[in-house]
Formats: sequence, structure tokens, C-alpha cells
Amino acid sequence: MGSAESQPDASGPGGAEWGVHAHWRWQGQRCHWRVLGDPAHPPLVLLHGFAAGSGHWRGNAHAIAAAGWRVYGLDLVGFGASSQPALWLDNRLWARQVQGFLEEVVQAPAVVVGHSLGGLVALSAGVFFPTWVRAVVASPLPDPTLVMARPSSHPRRGPRRRPWRRRLKRWLVILLCRLLPLELLVPLLAHSPLLDLGIQSAYATAVIGDRELHRVIAKPARRPGAVRSLRAMSIAMALRPHGATAPALLQRLQCPLLLIWGRRDQLVPVQVADQVLRVRPGVPLVLLDHSGHCPHDEVPEAFNGALLGWLEGLGGQGMERPA
Repeated sequence: MGSAESQPDASGPGGAEWGVHAHWRWQGQRCHWRVLGDPAHPPLVLLHGFAAGSGHWRGNAHAIAAAGWRVYGLDLVGFGASSQPALWLDNRLWARQVQGFLEEVVQAPAVVVGHSLGGLVALSAGVFFPTWVRAVVASPLPDPTLVMARPSSHPRRGPRRRPWRRRLKRWLVILLCRLLPLELLVPLLAHSPLLDLGIQSAYATAVIGDRELHRVIAKPARRPGAVRSLRAMSIAMALRPHGATAPALLQRLQCPLLLIWGRRDQLVPVQVADQVLRVRPGVPLVLLDHSGHCPHDEVPEAFNGALLGWLEGLGGQGMERPA
């Protein structure tokens, strides 16, 4: 069981430090979160992507709160200012963290909006805990298994791998991840100009020199637990069962889903969105021009408009906001 240490109510600062910050203990882990907006408004939870934290929603939180939402940002375990343990970190664990957060801190079902890895977590939470998730927004939805998904909307499972093959795969993944010299690579990236180049690869427009963005990414990477969490996540994500992959989750999701994609995304190209639509036809997809992998941060006004317009259209499905 987790416990909420505090539940503040104030407007808070802007930029990457938006909202009022607090911590919540969940399954022995210290989880950082923040909140912005009127407590009487319906809740919306923002989930960051890989290597980031809730500060990455710096261009969105205030606009969403001003539109009539109570906006929460949660740092997933292993990222941001939350604990960085050597747990089995995959989208199933993070979905449980989101459910615990909604039950114990937010204390109500919410719309869950995720960037990249956060989008996969939002989808997972919507499937595994449907009574707590009112709608899911993924921007974008990354998962290598989408590239391998069958074109049918009801893909058939292949023959189940024999136990010895599953054990061999597990052993090889663990061995390879442990052999990776992350203790050398992560500090090198976190303390060198290579980090700025890595950040730039996620953007279509120039962001080198954006010190606030640099801090959002660099600060968690420089913490002592960053390496152990990265290694644990690499192993766990590689060994997920079929039911935790995006194609299987997309078939099971019952609540509304929106995809928002940067048209110039080089990390998760828009062709992956086509694969999502093959698995789940009819899902609304918004393509944002002049944006790479981080449309919420690169073109925040366009992102906020797409998100809020879609939520407005769900008003007949219990999404009404107080007048």
C-alpha cells in the first residue's frame, strides 16, 4: 500500500517547475508528483517519456488547467525525482503505480495523457485498471512489437515457445544487459555535450542551448540510481509477455483513445502510427507539423489545442467540466 504525504492546492510556478510538488510513498518507493488547477475540476494525469520527468510538460500544464482540468504530473519509478530502484521496471509495474496514484492521491478516475513511454504506460493503465482511467492519450505510442504486428485487427498468436527457448531468451537478455558498460556510458552522456545531441534527436527544431530542457533530462540521469534502474528497465521491457505489448493492449482497451504524433518524428516514425491503426482501426490520429518526437514540448499550443479539442468532444461520455 502507498501513502500520500500531502495533497497541496495552489497555482504553483511555471516552466519546468510548474505546479505544487509533493511526494507519495508507494510499495516502498518515493514517488514525486505535482498538481495544478482547481480541486473541483476533473483530474488529468500527465506521464512523461523515457529519460524525462514531469517537468517536461512545462508548456502544457497551465493551458490544460486553464481549460478546466485539475492537472497532475507523476514521475514514474526510475525517472524524474522518484526513486531509482533495481526493480523489474516495465509498463505493467508503472501501470500499477498509476493506479495506486489515482486511488490514493487523486482519489478519482482520470484522463491519462502520456508522452512516448508514458503513452504506453497510459495505455497499460487503461487496460489493466479500466475503472480508474476515463480516457487515454498517447503522444506517440512506442513499442517495437508494433512493427511486427500482423495487419489483421485480430492478430493470431503464434505457437507458444517451448520452455527451454523462453529460459534461453531470458538468460541471453539478462547477460547482454549486464555486460553493457552502463556505469561508463550513462555518466559520459549525462555530463558531456553528447546529451544535448541526444536531446536534439528528439526534436525537429533546434533546442541546443535550452538550459531548462537540458536540466529536465540531465538531472535524473546524474542521480546515483540511474544506471541500476536503466539496466533493470532494459531487462524487464525486453522480457515482457505478449499481453503487455502494445498490439495486445490496443485490442483490449475499452475507453476512448487519442494518438498525437509529430510528423517529423525520427525516433518513433509516423509509420508506427499506421501500424497502430491496423491493429486498432478508427482510432483518431492527429499529426502535428514542425514537430519531432516531443510535440507536447516542441509545438505546445498545437498539442494543447488537439488534446483539449478531443476532450471537449468527449463531453457526452462523462467528460463534462464544471461551469
